[in-house]
Amino acid sequence: MSGRSALPPVARIGLPVAGVATAIGLWWLSTIVLDIDPLFLPAPPDVVDAFVLEGGYLAEEAWSTLWATLAGFGIAAVGGLLAGMLLTSSRLLEQAAMPIIVAFNAIPKVSLVPLLILWMGYGAKPRITLIVLVAFFPIMVSTMSGLTSTPTELTELTRSLDASRAQTYRKVRLPWALPQVFVGLKVGMTLALIGAVVAEIQSPNAGLGSVILTTQQSANTPLAFAAISILAVFGIGLFYLVAAAERLAVPWARQITS
Repeated sequence: MSGRSALPPVARIGLPVAGVATAIGLWWLSTIVLDIDPLFLPAPPDVVDAFVLEGGYLAEEAWSTLWATLAGFGIAAVGGLLAGMLLTSSRLLEQAAMPIIVAFNAIPKVSLVPLLILWMGYGAKPRITLIVLVAFFPIMVSTMSGLTSTPTELTELTRSLDASRAQTYRKVRLPWALPQVFVGLKVGMTLALIGAVVAEIQSPNAGLGSVILTTQQSANTPLAFAAISILAVFGIGLFYLVAAAERLAVPWARQITS
C-alpha cells in the first residue's frame, strides 16, 4: 500500500491550477502594493498586453524554440539510450570510455557555443548540437544505472530457467531499468529546453532566447516576461509529456516503489 493516499482526479488538476493562480495573484499584488515600475517588474496585465501586441512574433519564435528542443532531445534520447546500453554490455568498454565522457560533460556547454557557430555557422545546427550535448549525459547515466540495478535474485532466476543472455536482457534487465531510464528522460527534457534558450541567447537569430536578449535593447520588459511565460509553459508541458509516456510504458512502476 502506498504511504500517501491517492488524490482524486479533480484535486490532481485543481491543486496545480490553484498554485499557479496564487503565484500570479501574489505577483500582481506585489506590483500594486510596492508600486514597482513595469521596467523592472511588469504586472500580469502588462504581460498580457505584450502577448496581444506581439502575438504573431512570439508564436513564430516559440515554434523555433520548441522545434529545436524536441529535435535535440530526440537525438540525445536515442544516443543516450544506445550509449548506456553499449557501455553496460562491456565492463572494459565502460572503464575506458567513462573518464572521457565525464571529462567532456564537466566542460561548461555555454563555452562551446562560439566553437559550434564557427564550425556550423548560424542557424539551427549549433542550437540542436548544444541541446544534444546538454541532455545526453543524464539520459546515458540513468540508462546505465537502471541496467546495472537488476536484483541478483532475478538474474539467478533467469539462469535457473536456462534463459539466454538476450532473453534475460529483453525480459528482465530492460523492463527493470525503464523507471530509472524515464528519470533521465525527464531530466534530459528539462535540460534540453534550457540548452535551447542558452544557445539562442548566445546566438540571437531565432527563438525565445533571442526575444529575451533583444528586449534589453528596447527596455521592453513585458515582452521578455511574455517569452519567459511561454518557456515556463513549455517546460511544464514537455515534462508531463514524458511523465505520461512513463505511465503508459511502465504502469507497474508505482506499485513496486510504493
